[in-house]
Amino acid sequence: MSTDALIEARGLHTHYGASHILRGVDFSVAQGQTIGLMGRNGMGKTTLLKSLMGIVKPSGGKVSVKGRDMTGAPTFEIARQGIAYVPEGRGIFGNLSVRENLVMSARAGTRGQREWTYERVLDTFPRLAERLNHGGQQLSGGEQQMLTIGRALMTNPDLLILDEATEGLAPLIAREIWRICGVIRESGISSVIVDKNWKHVTQITDRNVILVKGEVVFEGSSGQLHAQPALLEQYLGV
Repeated sequence: MSTDALIEARGLHTHYGASHILRGVDFSVAQGQTIGLMGRNGMGKTTLLKSLMGIVKPSGGKVSVKGRDMTGAPTFEIARQGIAYVPEGRGIFGNLSVRENLVMSARAGTRGQREWTYERVLDTFPRLAERLNHGGQQLSGGEQQMLTIGRALMTNPDLLILDEATEGLAPLIAREIWRICGVIRESGISSVIVDKNWKHVTQITDRNVILVKGEVVFEGSSGQLHAQPALLEQYLGV
């Protein structure tokens, strides 16, 4: 296991009942890295994220967080290690206001850092500042996505995992989400980004991983990926 990895999987296998989804996946994120996790639907991307976060228990292999074995640990313990997860479907509290969704998650990070304050989140997401008293269920899909990312940042994480960053969002809102992903990267927070738009993903990532049927078929820089159009066509259907 790598000692400098924030989170790392080695030989990870995950089943849903009799279905073998992940098949010996190796995956790691180091401090300050932005990783793109790619692949067509049903290839195991979300299952890998859920296995890393303890939402789904792996059937084999090992998950470590900052060098500590956390395989099968409860999700809240993994989150306490500075790992924030923005799930597909967002998971905001619809009966709470925008302000309440943000304030309830505010806390210092693992090193006592409080760079992401309530004020900074609202500066980063001006649309949310205009809707502080709106209930979560009153927001558009794009606003909900901004809220769930803002809520994750309020925990001052070391690593932010973002599943389906811009799925179903209008192009203008999607552009705003990509801008925010760049801000997160510049702030020094590591991130894992899952999104179908590989062109946007590769503009901000240090490394990219492609999954096919639960196995890693490519791992490399954005430049290496762009240099292989046949691979892009085969695995991402460009």
